[in-house]
Amino acid sequence: MNSSDDKLNRDPITGEPGAHPIGTGIGAAGGAVTGAAAGAIGGPIGAAAGAIVGAVIGGLAGKGAAEAINPTEEDAHWREVHVDEPYYSDEYTYDDYAPAYRAGWEARVAGTDYDAARAEWARRWDAEHADGKLKWEKAQPAFQAAWDRANRRYVQETGY
Repeated sequence: MNSSDDKLNRDPITGEPGAHPIGTGIGAAGGAVTGAAAGAIGGPIGAAAGAIVGAVIGGLAGKGAAEAINPTEEDAHWREVHVDEPYYSDEYTYDDYAPAYRAGWEARVAGTDYDAARAEWARRWDAEHADGKLKWEKAQPAFQAAWDRANRRYVQETGY
């Protein structure tokens, strides 16, 4: 696979470019819940129809959000610039910081606002990364930097 293929987010089954299963799935789930709630006014049939329509619309929105943030590009960016970040310490390697960057951009793709994402990761980081050297207090600035960059890119791509 050449470097231009890395940017295509190929579907693992079909090989088609533009696959974003996480973003699409998150958008579909959120859309289904919203659609079901809106359709509930029409009773059970309305709720079911609303869930289906909401899932389709949400899935498309989620795919759009995921396309705005390419994980391969984000990883390459942070691998290159992490040593220039103000929170960087040579006590840690890129591999120590990488899970924080990934959590930050994935939280933004999921549509989570920063405060909610930070609170969630503050709660679970040390337990999920118990074997890692980077504890949440040191990981949080990298998480925020990745969330902020993903947010800027998302706003630039989508206009909101």
